[in-house]
Amino acid sequence: MEIQEIQIRPIQLEDNPAIAKIIRTTLEEFGANKPGTVYFDIETDHLFELFSKTPGSAYQVAIQDGKLVGGAGIYPTPNLPEGTCELVKMYLLAAARGKGVGRTLIEQAFQLASNLGYQAIYLETMPELKKAIYIYEKMGFQYLKGPMGNSGHTGCDIWMIKTL
Repeated sequence: MEIQEIQIRPIQLEDNPAIAKIIRTTLEEFGANKPGTVYFDIETDHLFELFSKTPGSAYQVAIQDGKLVGGAGIYPTPNLPEGTCELVKMYLLAAARGKGVGRTLIEQAFQLASNLGYQAIYLETMPELKKAIYIYEKMGFQYLKGPMGNSGHTGCDIWMIKTL
């Protein structure tokens, strides 16, 4: 079976159930489905609505062989420094990992953020997500000593930032 090219496009309403399942399944897979994470956020089930109504935000999904396999967004998290957005809800199905999909989604996030006038992207993650952290490091994110802004995700204890 030939693998089709990955398509990246803005989230649509009908993507909500699939991307919520990907987010929660991934967190379960890595034992990171704990309180204070997106696993328990009600917004996880309504990403289209969240990103549609929030100026300065955008969410992209990855489609492979006609199936939604992941997504990532940028969001103007409250209390971040001026000109900074957050890379949010960056998750991939296991079958999509190691194929450049994550890198492509992050590159798209950089472009979207730059187009929206942001100068930096912040993120929060957990030690359980080692492969994601490795990609973030490769993409130029630097570690911070503590959190920025007010994401409400107290279950994350790794904070990183990248200047665009």
